[in-house]
Amino acid sequence: MINQTRTTNMLLLIIVIPLVFYLLKTLSFIFIPLVFSMFIALLFLPLMRWLGKRNIPKMASIVIVILLIVLGLWVGVELVKLSSQQIMATKSEFFDKAEVKLFNLKSYLTTTFGVEFKENENVLAQFLQKENLGTTFDFIRKLATSILMTAFFVVLWLAESINMHQLLNTTILKQRHTSVKTFIKIEKDLIKFIKVKFLVSLLTGIGTGLACVVFDVSFPIFWGLFAFAINFVQMVGSFIAVISLAIFAFVELEPSSTLFFFVLSITGVQVLFGAIMEPIFMGKSFSINIITVLVMLMLWGYIWGIPGLIMAIPITVFMKIILEQFPNTKRIANLLSGTT
Repeated sequence: MINQTRTTNMLLLIIVIPLVFYLLKTLSFIFIPLVFSMFIALLFLPLMRWLGKRNIPKMASIVIVILLIVLGLWVGVELVKLSSQQIMATKSEFFDKAEVKLFNLKSYLTTTFGVEFKENENVLAQFLQKENLGTTFDFIRKLATSILMTAFFVVLWLAESINMHQLLNTTILKQRHTSVKTFIKIEKDLIKFIKVKFLVSLLTGIGTGLACVVFDVSFPIFWGLFAFAINFVQMVGSFIAVISLAIFAFVELEPSSTLFFFVLSITGVQVLFGAIMEPIFMGKSFSINIITVLVMLMLWGYIWGIPGLIMAIPITVFMKIILEQFPNTKRIANLLSGTT
């Protein structure tokens, strides 16, 4: 009888898990803003409690939090505008350099490896197609919709119209004491993760921008913002930032010791903040097996794309804490963290 029950549960699990992932992918336009807004709300939850202790009404507290978020977005937009102005002011000079470098690279590939390219007066024009404009506008429309939905869900989380504690208590845990303890741990760990990740990403962006200034690489504000944003993608983001900036610097700088030390410096920034400081700040509670990190990045990247890559590790931390609450799944939680 016990074996039959286990077999039935296993078969149900095999059926349910693919169905859940299918729904997550199909309804990504709802789930991405919902999950992302939860992390934002968790980040501002301590501030909400602090304001509540000072007898500030909840609606006023929500307005204060929304204003802080809007202020942060405004600062980000202003930095993007400033970096865009830098790019527009020097684009002709940069594209001239890029054209020469690409032409030399094309000649080398053709001579050495026999690679053929289509003849074009402008090599860069092969990479910029007019039909891509429609895709760009579609992306902007979807991004704007996601931002509005995220803002709506943030208000619901902060107003406790969506109650995580009650949700855990009625769905997964079904024990008041366990659900309270689990919610406190989830809240504490995820707030710590978000704060540390934001701080490390900010320092990485500042360090990358300063390296561009020191070595006279164009668009330091843009590259600082890029390093800050891409650093939220665990592990992969650091490689993308270094490789992208190294390729760009190859156009700007001559192949010499200057280029070598610039690449070395931006790599050092990534190693210092990402590989040394971040694990120290995170602590042992966030120790996740590197294989688990890679698998989760691929899984959530496939399901939700770039937002999935950004939220993969927080979601994994959330799952790990839930799995630790049940004796039958605690072994899986230990497997995720690489412990026995």
